[in-house]
Amino acid sequence: MFTTTVFYALFSLAVSSMAAPIRREVPQEHSHEQFLTAVRTSLNLNNPDAIVDPVFSLLGNAAAAQGLGNIADPICLQQAVADQAFTNAKAASDVDGMVNALIFRTLERNSGAVGQKSDLCTSITAVNPEIAALQQHQDPASDGAAAANKAIVLELAKQIAAVGGDPQLALKSGTFAPGQIGDPTAAGNTCDDANDTEGCIFTQNLIVEDATADEIDAAVAG
Repeated sequence: MFTTTVFYALFSLAVSSMAAPIRREVPQEHSHEQFLTAVRTSLNLNNPDAIVDPVFSLLGNAAAAQGLGNIADPICLQQAVADQAFTNAKAASDVDGMVNALIFRTLERNSGAVGQKSDLCTSITAVNPEIAALQQHQDPASDGAAAANKAIVLELAKQIAAVGGDPQLALKSGTFAPGQIGDPTAAGNTCDDANDTEGCIFTQNLIVEDATADEIDAAVAG
């Protein structure tokens, strides 16, 4: 079993290695902590690729590479985590677990700077079509982010509904308000608190919902 002590030791090592020369947006991998925690629980039921921990999949590619296990491509680690967590939850008839895996797949990954997009996974195909239908949110200051992130949330709502979950939960995948492009601190409007079990994006009221409840309902209704 992957213990909390081992995880934090490995995660601390990853973070310290990112200090330089790896360029990254200010950390936000713990912003949606409730989904990170839930997916970790599902993944640990059966982790055949020995993925170190789901949190690595929300980091930039260089840092994600330290948590790959047997996954070949760090760009696809987030998809791989969500896919295996979904498989495990489905085997256990755990609707909440499947919903959490779907939401996790769409969370924004850390990037190198405000306005920089994260790469899309193209080298690995998800086993579960529900996961394959999704991609991660992009930095809200990046080109076309508002429209792209809205489309992601509406597709997520459809997939959540398909497994028997509440499609309105898709709104919880939203990210932050856009930061200032060129900000030398790369801070944006993010937060990152591993001790906030709900997720600081929620408790600090920082989330920007990508669609309305009516738009979610209309998307699911087809």
